[in-house]
Amino acid sequence: MREYKQLLLANKAWATELIEEKADFFERQTAGQKPDFLWIGCSDSRVTPERMTMTPPGGMFLHRNIANLVHDDDLNLLSVVQYAVDVLKVRHVILCGHHGCGGVQAALLGGTSGPVDTWLGNARDVLHRHRAEIDAEPTEDGKVNRLVELNVRDQLMHLARIDIIQNAFREGRELWLHGWVYDMRDGHIKTLMEIDASTELSAVGNPDKVLV
Repeated sequence: MREYKQLLLANKAWATELIEEKADFFERQTAGQKPDFLWIGCSDSRVTPERMTMTPPGGMFLHRNIANLVHDDDLNLLSVVQYAVDVLKVRHVILCGHHGCGGVQAALLGGTSGPVDTWLGNARDVLHRHRAEIDAEPTEDGKVNRLVELNVRDQLMHLARIDIIQNAFREGRELWLHGWVYDMRDGHIKTLMEIDASTELSAVGNPDKVLV
């Protein structure tokens, strides 16, 4: 476990290294941001979007929550999406789940209470919609990982239907929504699905399994 003082020392080393590579690095950072990507992912400490994709500072706008859920009344998420799509003009919105997600596992097995239990209601809805397919998996790990995939599918579909995204599609803006999962067993990001303005949402089926 790293002590908090080590974080401060590491920060100094990081800043020094960047300045040595590009003397004006931080000066350019203060000029503003123009990321191409909005990443909506899980809060899990093992899932680090910028490190996994080798994206430099300024390249990715980020929002993270337990089990990468999209709630209609989540003003934090909706504000991030609005700012990313309408102001920053990102071209790609990535919704990424991950292998062995604890939030998804809790939605499947129960045992939660308080705010977390309320928050996971959305993930339990995914479970209920796909119960037969989840139950058909022969192992608990298989059930969790298929629910991870179907959760990404349903959250991406939910995201595609919100007004911010639909307005961008209607206006003909370049915008793609991507559903991905990160496999912690090998470090690879695996693609599940993609949605753009031409996608007929009512015809979108369930993605093939990739967490095998």
